[in-house]
Amino acid sequence: MEGINLSSTFAEFKELKNIDRPTMMSVLEDIFRAQLARMYGDADNFDIIINIDKGDFQIWRNRTVVEHVEDPNKEISLEEVQKIDDSYEIGEEYPEEISLASFGRRGILNLRQNLSSRITDIEKANLYNKYREKVGDILVGEVYQAWKKEVLVMDEDGNELVLPKSEQIPSDFFRKGDTVKAVIISVEMRNNNPIITLSRTSNLFLEKLFEQEVPEIFDGLITIKKVVRMPGERAKVAVESYDERIDPVGACVGVKGSRIHGIVRELRGENIDIINWTTNTQLLVQRALSPAKLSSISINEETKSIHIDLESSELALAIGKNGSNILLAEQLSGYKIDVYRVGGEAQDEEEDVMLDDFSDEIDDWIIEALKKIGCDTAKSVLALPTEEVMQRADLEEETVLDVQRILREEFEN
Repeated sequence: MEGINLSSTFAEFKELKNIDRPTMMSVLEDIFRAQLARMYGDADNFDIIINIDKGDFQIWRNRTVVEHVEDPNKEISLEEVQKIDDSYEIGEEYPEEISLASFGRRGILNLRQNLSSRITDIEKANLYNKYREKVGDILVGEVYQAWKKEVLVMDEDGNELVLPKSEQIPSDFFRKGDTVKAVIISVEMRNNNPIITLSRTSNLFLEKLFEQEVPEIFDGLITIKKVVRMPGERAKVAVESYDERIDPVGACVGVKGSRIHGIVRELRGENIDIINWTTNTQLLVQRALSPAKLSSISINEETKSIHIDLESSELALAIGKNGSNILLAEQLSGYKIDVYRVGGEAQDEEEDVMLDDFSDEIDDWIIEALKKIGCDTAKSVLALPTEEVMQRADLEEETVLDVQRILREEFEN
C-alpha cells in the first residue's frame, strides 16, 4: 500500500463530495484497470478486488498455462509455473497477485491524479443534476464574495452559485456574510463546470415569493395568471380564484397587508399592484391603470392597440412614475396603449399651448409620438422628466432635449 491509502482517500472524498459507495468502487476499479492496460497492454484478464471499508485491495492477473508463450500478458509457460507450483498443468489458469510496488512511483502518482480527476468530474455532474431539477425554486444562501459584476453565493453544502448584477434589484447591496434570497433561473455546463445562476429580477421570483407567503396560492386555490415587473420600482400581479368564497386580491394582501408587506420588503420597497384577472381586455386595462379613472377606451384588435381618453388630472396617475404604470399595463394586457388628455381646467388651457402649434419647429412625427403618451400640450411635456419622455415616446435624448428647449422658449418669450 506504499504511496496510497484507499481508506483515507475514500473517506475524504465521501465526506467532501458526497460520493456513494457503489460509485466510488466503480471509479477505483476503472482507474486501476486503466493503469493496468497501460502497463500490460490489456486488462481483461485481471481481477480487481476492493475493500472500501479497510482501504485495501487485491489485483490478480490470470494467465493460461501453455507449452510455448505467445502473449506474455495472458499466457505463462509450464516450465515457469512449475518452478512456483508443480501442481499446474497445461490449459489451467494460473492467478498471480500484482503488488502496488510493481506499478512504480509514476504509476502510483497516475492513480492518485486519475482518482482526484474522476471524483471531481462526478461531483460536478452531481451538482449539475441536482440543480437542474431545482430550476424555478427559491434558494436562500450566504454571500461569499461580492464583486462589481456579480455576487458569489454559497448554498448550505458549500456549492458556489452566481447572482449577476443584471439579475439584482437596482437597490440591492450585498456584503460578505449577508443572507440572500433568489430564484434559480438556469443551470448550464461551461468548460465542464456547472454554472448555477440566480435572479432577483425575474418575474418568477415574485411569483415564488407569493407562493411562500400565500397558502391559497401554494394549495392551488388561487392562481397567478400573470406577473409583470419593473424590478425595485413597481409590479403588477394578476390573480384568479377558483373558489367563489375566496377573494384573491384580499388573500394576497393579507390582514392589514401582513402578507404583501414581507414581499415588498424582500423586493426593496417595490410597489406591488394586485388585480383580479379577467379575459375582458377592456376591463383588465382599466384595472391595470388604476387608480387613474378613464374617460373612454377603445380597442383595435388589428393593430393590438388601445386608445384611452382621460382627464388632465388623471394623466399622471395613468402614466405613473417613470412611465411604470402604463408600461406594466401594456405588458399585462399585451396591447400598445396610447393615452390622450381631454378637458382640463380653463385656466390651464389658457396658459398652456397645444403641441400642434409648434408644427413649424417640431417634426409632425415627434408631435404624434408625444401625443400618444398623453402629452398634447407644451406643459404636459415639460412636466415629465427627460428620461420618462424618452422611454415612453421612444425618442432619442437629443430629440427630447431639443423639444423641451423649444417649448421652454415659448413660455419665456
